[in-house]
Amino acid sequence: MTVAGFTSTGSKRPEALFGLVDPGPDLPIRMRRSAGPRIWDDQGREYLDLLMALGAVSLGYAHPAVMAAAREALERGGVGSLAPVEEERLAGRLRELLPWLESIRFLKTGAEAVAAAVRLARAATGRSRVLGCGYHGWLDLSSGGPGVPTAVQADFRAIPFDDAARTRAAIREADNELAAVVIEPVVDGAPTIEWLQLLRAETERVGAALIFDEVKTGFRLAVGGAVERWGVVPDLVVLGKALGNGFPLAAVGGARRLLDQVGRTWISSTLATEFVALAAARAAVDQTVALGVPAHLGRVGGRLHRGLARLAGEFPDLVSAAPGLPEMCYLRFRDDAVGGRVAAAAARRGLLFKRTAYNFVSLAHGDGEVDFALGVVEEALTEAARC
Repeated sequence: MTVAGFTSTGSKRPEALFGLVDPGPDLPIRMRRSAGPRIWDDQGREYLDLLMALGAVSLGYAHPAVMAAAREALERGGVGSLAPVEEERLAGRLRELLPWLESIRFLKTGAEAVAAAVRLARAATGRSRVLGCGYHGWLDLSSGGPGVPTAVQADFRAIPFDDAARTRAAIREADNELAAVVIEPVVDGAPTIEWLQLLRAETERVGAALIFDEVKTGFRLAVGGAVERWGVVPDLVVLGKALGNGFPLAAVGGARRLLDQVGRTWISSTLATEFVALAAARAAVDQTVALGVPAHLGRVGGRLHRGLARLAGEFPDLVSAAPGLPEMCYLRFRDDAVGGRVAAAAARRGLLFKRTAYNFVSLAHGDGEVDFALGVVEEALTEAARC
């Protein structure tokens, strides 16, 4: 094996999917193609997919409009030495739909875009401390362990999700050393309005930037993500995943006073302006609006979420809860090994089911696909209960 750690995307490793380093020939470990809500592995076996590229695909794989836009951009060369017209067109469309994005900068990954947002906040405030809630990628901002300097780790502190008292205390303790608070608006469930409003008020009080990491929630909970759903506007928003419907693109946008810091600090990437992903994202955004994708995800995802909640109640020895929202949900297993067995049993029956947060539906999923998935998960749980 030449790829270090099996694959370059950690959540696609066999041990992440099934809890097995060597899952054997009856389980999928590499794929050849994808279309709609399905993928095919390197053995030609077909699977209904609830991972949807870790939530990066909300329209379904190989959506015709998105693929057509990407092909047309490829035929024009795909990349070049000047800023592409697609960059400003997409930025303008995003600002039209999400008016709180006064100015926008594009990058390739969500982790990169969160790091850029924090750098903008630090440049604007002249401060270094950051409070965070949720997962913000693998970069040094919120990761610990070997390879991350202790001095870098010391500038970051995690705060609990939806805990107003502890959040207020953490912000007030950091006070005039605080550059930013960056949160995922959804962590296993919806936030309270009170928590979001407290974040807004307390960051304004101490002069820190409030950043919403909407890599998962953008264009999924609503076209405008969590900001649109709950009405609290942060200083910066990070977008990714569904923005490009599987094409590599992320963005940080928000208050112009913060984005103007790009003239003082350095945020750049050679391929941030290849125009295939930009064109694909423009098509994906337009389709999301025209087809009412968030409403579909809420309806079909609600069917999945209710079914998982029912199964959690029927298998209490194996499952403790069905956390999340209709648009992004999962089963919380009482034991990691059980989760691995269920995911493996589901795959053997033609379903890719994530044993941890989250499973995602797409526009290509309908009631039939959800009912098939729930039936498979029930069979897998029944099999696991006999072990």
